[in-house]
Amino acid sequence: MNGFIKKGPLWFLVSVAAAFSLYIIVKYGIFACTEPPVTVSENTEIQRGSILDRNGKALAVPTTFYHFGVTPASIKNKENFAHLVAPIIGMSENEIISIIEKNSRASFVYIKKKLDQSTYDELKKLMSRNALLSAVRFDKIPGRVYPENDLASQLIGFMGSDGKGLAGIEYSMEKTLSPEQKSGEEPVQGKNIYLTIDANLQSNLEKIAHDAMETTQAASIMMIAAEAKTGEVLSYTSLPSMNLNEYTKATPDEMKDRPASDSYEPGSVFKIFSVATFLDTGAISQNDIFMCDGIYEKQTSSGERIRITCLDHHGWQTAREALKYSCNDALAQMSEKIESEEFLAKLKALGFGSRPGTELPGETPGLVRNTNDRFWSARSKPTIAIGQEITVSALQMVQAATAIANGGIPLQLTFISKITNSAGQEEYVHVPTYKDRVFKTTTANYLLSCMETVAQSGTGHKASLGDVSIGVKTGTAQMADHENGGYSKTDFISNCIAVFPVEDPEIILYIVIEKAQGETYAGRIVAPVIAQAADVIIDHLGMSRGGASSLAHPGQISISGTAPISLTDTVPDFTGMSKRQLLPLLERRDIHVKINGDGWVTNQKPEAGSPLSENMEIELYLE
Repeated sequence: MNGFIKKGPLWFLVSVAAAFSLYIIVKYGIFACTEPPVTVSENTEIQRGSILDRNGKALAVPTTFYHFGVTPASIKNKENFAHLVAPIIGMSENEIISIIEKNSRASFVYIKKKLDQSTYDELKKLMSRNALLSAVRFDKIPGRVYPENDLASQLIGFMGSDGKGLAGIEYSMEKTLSPEQKSGEEPVQGKNIYLTIDANLQSNLEKIAHDAMETTQAASIMMIAAEAKTGEVLSYTSLPSMNLNEYTKATPDEMKDRPASDSYEPGSVFKIFSVATFLDTGAISQNDIFMCDGIYEKQTSSGERIRITCLDHHGWQTAREALKYSCNDALAQMSEKIESEEFLAKLKALGFGSRPGTELPGETPGLVRNTNDRFWSARSKPTIAIGQEITVSALQMVQAATAIANGGIPLQLTFISKITNSAGQEEYVHVPTYKDRVFKTTTANYLLSCMETVAQSGTGHKASLGDVSIGVKTGTAQMADHENGGYSKTDFISNCIAVFPVEDPEIILYIVIEKAQGETYAGRIVAPVIAQAADVIIDHLGMSRGGASSLAHPGQISISGTAPISLTDTVPDFTGMSKRQLLPLLERRDIHVKINGDGWVTNQKPEAGSPLSENMEIELYLE
């Protein structure tokens, strides 16, 4: 004003201030008109995938548990604290007081672990009302609930308190159920695993196994039922078993997955694979005959003496008759016709001596010695031919049987039907995996015919069904005496394998009873269980029976293939349809289908012809 401040610098300062103000106003306007960025929480909860049966029935579902603990020094009145908390957590007041007093100098101690959500909620309410609980801490941990308790327990497995699988599918499929989370990337939710087993069928077969175990007073039982054409295991039983919700209380015996991890000498059941090998390689023919005089004796040029006894003097026998009567003498004579290496090569091609390669952990490879083994002797080949001096697992036996049931081509066994993401979208669906051909089709068909003879009039006649053709082979083998060496005189493996129906195999069923008391002969104690279990499987799957009224006719009939169920504007008539025909309906998302019972549809709600609407519930009753 007085000339001290010059006009040039003043205008410059005013211009800068105005420009800065304009910049702030523009920036603010842009910010005000822009959608705020979505903040992604770094603590997004990752949920472990569920385990379900083939029809979607939950077998293992995620939940949340809470570890409940306190800082002992902060509890001024232990008695009052215990009095408030004890009824909620299901502990006595003295137990709680004792834990606090024993850990009085500790900075923190758990009072009780694995509280469920309702108990946690109740304790939280108590905390909000009582200052005594200010020292309480809850540690949230991922948990698991097993709705079916001990059903297929060794197959499903269990999870530890750290949220990691410790056994079964929970362990082997850990990375699928709970994918590894990578820093800086979108969180990945766990995937759901649909097993191949049918929970309802599993439950029914487990009841049969429990009854058999009680009747025979056996130490354990194994039972596997698998689809012959797909390799999918429908039922998997290992007894004794455990309650998965209380696995910490289980004994090692109850936790053991015997069908996968136990190896044993199978005895005469193995003869079907030996005879198939002898026939397929041309070592013998179907018409060759062998004389059984009750004992197989041979002395080698080196002076080694071989002596294998038989159960009876069977006289002249073909391969069919040798299997029918389970003749050791004839099988040993057949083994002379084949080179050891050729014999062993076929057995290894069937999977013996290798892990089956299923999704289960802890599979045993069993034992198949080679000719360079220091324990190999002139006795080895005839002894292996009758199912001794070789060890197998139940899984290996079923997988090898797929070669006989499937025209000479073995299938890979599997326990995984499909895998879906957290949104229910399928990411994997099982497709049968065929291995290299092991036997000619004619060989496999002949063995099935021989097994049918065993069921009709041989050692396995108690497994005969009457209205459905079945082929079986029984076997009873002394168990190894691991304490004194040699074989036990009291402990036996009694087992039987079955394939049905013979003309078009659908199911392979294998049962092993270990250390039965009293009667141990497989034809007497296992074959009847095979018949009982096969009956249940046939009815559950709605397989055709020869005596079914729908097939009764005095003359010749023609049965056309089953057409897929078509849904239009009205509810179709489901009467007479089998459970297998209905299974595709369970996959639909536009309707809800509830199936009650087994066999064939006798009644339905709503009635046929009713208008069909989206999300309609259809209830079907089977008998």
